[in-house]
Amino acid sequence: MRNDLVLYGAQAGVARLTLNDPDRANVLSDAMMAALSGALAAAAADREVRVIVLGAAGKVFCAGHDLAELRAAGDARALFERCSSLMMAVGACRAPVIARVQGAAVAAGCQLVASCDLAYAAQGARFAVSGINLGLFCSTPGVALGRAIGRKAAAEMLLTGRFVDAARAAELGLINAAVAPEQHDAAVDEAARAIAAKPPEAIALGKAAFRRQIEAPLEEAYAIAGLAMAENLGFDSARTGIDAFLKR
Repeated sequence: MRNDLVLYGAQAGVARLTLNDPDRANVLSDAMMAALSGALAAAAADREVRVIVLGAAGKVFCAGHDLAELRAAGDARALFERCSSLMMAVGACRAPVIARVQGAAVAAGCQLVASCDLAYAAQGARFAVSGINLGLFCSTPGVALGRAIGRKAAAEMLLTGRFVDAARAAELGLINAAVAPEQHDAAVDEAARAIAAKPPEAIALGKAAFRRQIEAPLEEAYAIAGLAMAENLGFDSARTGIDAFLKR
């Protein structure tokens, strides 16, 4: 796959997607969203891919929507619908998606981080849903953010528009860890390798079940999880692993 806005490469079970519009702070323009959607679909279709790393070129991870494009749209509902579909595609992708964050992740860029399964940020990274500073409340970013960090913490970020640093983002649960810049790639690669080494069918089933049950009422959540585990027991990888354990 080739698209200049999103670079794509895959090796050893890891697909690496890179937002590649650094001169415009990797804004989620309509073209960028289409390119990223295509890259995610390509990675999901490649059965050799077991995990996806989403990074960005330049100093900024993603500055959110292209405001000039939004302003010119008049009725921007279609743009927001395409963005929402992109964020849901990250969750629906069979392979776990790891965000590799450097610099700032703002508004829809912060939403993108919140939508990923895991996220590791360099210590200099910052996060905000700062649309309110321009008079535009970040309602759609709030969907993913609220699910990632909880109601009160998300409301504070949405209402104040303030940035949080990487250490605070880790405390809130928006990212998994804030690491020194020189250790950033190693932390991301370690997580990617650990996931890529696991049975892909179990990972795909487990990710889908986890995403469904975490938003469900307790009884429904256990039903979803129980069905997933029963299905998982039928996989060759699970039978082989359990039999090897029992023979110890």
